[in-house]
Amino acid sequence: MSIQIGMIGVGGIGQHHLKGLLADERVRVTAVCDVNKEAAASTAEQIGAAGYTSWRELLAHEQLDALFVCVPPFAHEEIEEQAAARGIHLFVEKPIGLDLETVKRKQAAIEKAGIISATGYCLRYLDIVQQARDYLADKQIALVRGHYLTKFVETPWWRQMGKSGGQLVEQATHTLDMMRFLAGDVEKVYAQMALMASQDIDGIDIPDVSAVSLSFATGAIGQLDTCFIQADHRTGVEILGKHFRVQIDGRKLTITDEAGTRTTEATVDMYRKQDRAFVTAIETGDASLVLSPYASAKKTLAVTLAANQSAKSGTPVTISHDE
Repeated sequence: MSIQIGMIGVGGIGQHHLKGLLADERVRVTAVCDVNKEAAASTAEQIGAAGYTSWRELLAHEQLDALFVCVPPFAHEEIEEQAAARGIHLFVEKPIGLDLETVKRKQAAIEKAGIISATGYCLRYLDIVQQARDYLADKQIALVRGHYLTKFVETPWWRQMGKSGGQLVEQATHTLDMMRFLAGDVEKVYAQMALMASQDIDGIDIPDVSAVSLSFATGAIGQLDTCFIQADHRTGVEILGKHFRVQIDGRKLTITDEAGTRTTEATVDMYRKQDRAFVTAIETGDASLVLSPYASAKKTLAVTLAANQSAKSGTPVTISHDE
């Protein structure tokens, strides 16, 4: 029997997921929803699904095994709680929200329901990332460096702090999550952020440059730099310890140590691998196949929100990862 899946939000990232799901013989996408009536109708017609503009109506009328939530961070409302109460497994795109207390309530609903949850930190599914984790497993990490340096996103809501949370929360969260995945939890942050070169953009109120200092639970220290003032796109993470360096630059892994330098290119489609892992977890009941469950995404969100708080207050912020 096919796993019946619904999707809320059929914009850019939603379309990425749809491509992978439609190629998975175990899945049937039976319903889609979007506040854009034309987008919902067009997507529904293309894939032979029911189309909705109200997520409440979708949940009320459809019998689903799983739901993909691909909405902007300000638009989650009570989707997760309502789906969890119906026993529907959840895939929630990042960032999972803008308010930590709200996210904690959603996590509690997910845990109470006993459903499988996954979130959109797709970089974790790259084969080179697992290779990096294997290499680092017995190493003492001393320094963690990350960067997300790119161009401006034209989407109107992205430039508004109240809707996106800013670049760190909405976009560079991928790099911060990778730093966490490789080096462990972050306990304290000190951030500086400024709007330096993008004042000409109409309606903008988010910083276009950020520098975030990080203290990890292991004792390692780190730095994450972000901006959207470039003409190109660069993102990566570098992990350093005594006599070794692990660098992930896009889809390339480079390990340098006393044995020399080795470089490996990623060979997998991270989106499809991520979505297939979620479907397999539902199929088998093995939640360990999901590399970024909701509880982990909450920790990444907590760090980015703490960085925003630090930049606003001008002081370091200690993070409590209470469950």
